[in-house]
Amino acid sequence: MKKIKFTLFFVLIVTLFGTTSSCEKPLNLFSVNDDIEFGKQFDQEIKNNRDFVILDEKQYAKAYQIINQYKSKLLATEKVDYFDKFSWTVRIIRDDNTVNAFAVPGGYLYFYTGLINILDNEAEFIGVLAHEMAHVARRHSTAQLTKAYGIDLLLSLLLGKNSNQWVKIASGLASGLLELKFSRDDEFEADKYAVRYTYVTDWDARGVADFFKKMDSQKPIPTFLSTHPADKDRIAAIIKEFEALGGVPGKTFEENYKIFIESLKN
Repeated sequence: MKKIKFTLFFVLIVTLFGTTSSCEKPLNLFSVNDDIEFGKQFDQEIKNNRDFVILDEKQYAKAYQIINQYKSKLLATEKVDYFDKFSWTVRIIRDDNTVNAFAVPGGYLYFYTGLINILDNEAEFIGVLAHEMAHVARRHSTAQLTKAYGIDLLLSLLLGKNSNQWVKIASGLASGLLELKFSRDDEFEADKYAVRYTYVTDWDARGVADFFKKMDSQKPIPTFLSTHPADKDRIAAIIKEFEALGGVPGKTFEENYKIFIESLKN
């Protein structure tokens, strides 16, 4: 608790006296260690919430083996910030009617079976995975939390009140995930870094663009797009980043992805 107080007090001094590192980066009152603690609290709330049916890791060992291999391969590039510090825990939520994925601070990543089942190949899924990892690595969630709770949280912690604030915030978000939406700039940045993470692997780094093209054709519009708005400019930006890196196509691995989907059945 003392560490959190000190961190936020320092940030308050910096903010009040106008000493900021960059006007481009949104204010984030949370430290990296706060991200880690918040992620733990949020994950516990998710596991306790009956609205989220998380697949058992032992019962679906093959599915988790595959998805963790995907995650580990991206982290092995060492291009993901905090690749060796955050938890990077992946959970699969059983809901075939929900096309969605989300991530929270500290590296906790959640994927609905509805999203996994609708995709055609590994490159598309890796694009989504890398995008969500980028939100975590670029610390977009706690920047948004600063906007929503920053001042109140800051004051309560500095005054030694509401010591269970992490739990309250995590519980509130677990009950209404769509209330914390990323900005357009956050989404563009997550797309850009998803391409960078993937480009150095053998997967095609345009997978995230292919995913958005696929989602644009879905009727009704999937839940995923309510927090991840897709448009022609965004897809064009993904392709531009891909070409800037060299534009060398990767592989999509359709047959391998079928094995992943099969592992989720029963």
